[in-house]
Amino acid sequence: MRNSSCKRGLHPIYHTCKSLILASSSPRRQEYFLGLGLEYRVHAADIDETPFPEEKTHDFVRRMAVEKARPVMDLYPDAWIVAADTVVSLAEAILGKPKDSVGAVSMLMQLSGKEHLVQTGICLACRQEGVVAVQSVSTRVAFSSFSKKVAQAYVATGEPMDKAGSYGIQGKGAFLVREIMGSYSNVVGLPLCELLIMLEEYGVIVVAV
Repeated sequence: MRNSSCKRGLHPIYHTCKSLILASSSPRRQEYFLGLGLEYRVHAADIDETPFPEEKTHDFVRRMAVEKARPVMDLYPDAWIVAADTVVSLAEAILGKPKDSVGAVSMLMQLSGKEHLVQTGICLACRQEGVVAVQSVSTRVAFSSFSKKVAQAYVATGEPMDKAGSYGIQGKGAFLVREIMGSYSNVVGLPLCELLIMLEEYGVIVVAV
């Protein structure tokens, strides 16, 4: 599936110079690509996302980003692959996507009134060019204190159910956040500043001027 904001009649911020594939089905990551004017295809990989015993969170997200990129690299050896993995952690305990509404409420109550870490591993890779560039970005997020009833009311909207940590900072969940320290787009799921530097460095994109 190929996507481009040019087809929407929007003026692009960047032009895509090389074949680009986003190895993610995340609508939020796709919206970022579309908003920047990038021409890309989507091909998400299905991998085992179980952390290794004692694996640090920043090591885990970097490993996941690379492992998500590798099978797509095999299918499209001449393309440039962008893969990412975002996790929410509280004292090194990874809080994934909730299994149900009860789990979502429980997760939110763990975060209430506390500071947690959102980390994303990003990988830019091309098999033909022999490139596997990977880095991680961290953002500290402080939640306000809220009651269980507030958490239940938010979960009832359905928004938390497909999101790590059971909240979406770009949606209704913004009301839970008291402060962020670091990249906002990282909390959404894709640290744009760092990724765009990588894409420009390898000549995958250029500014549309």
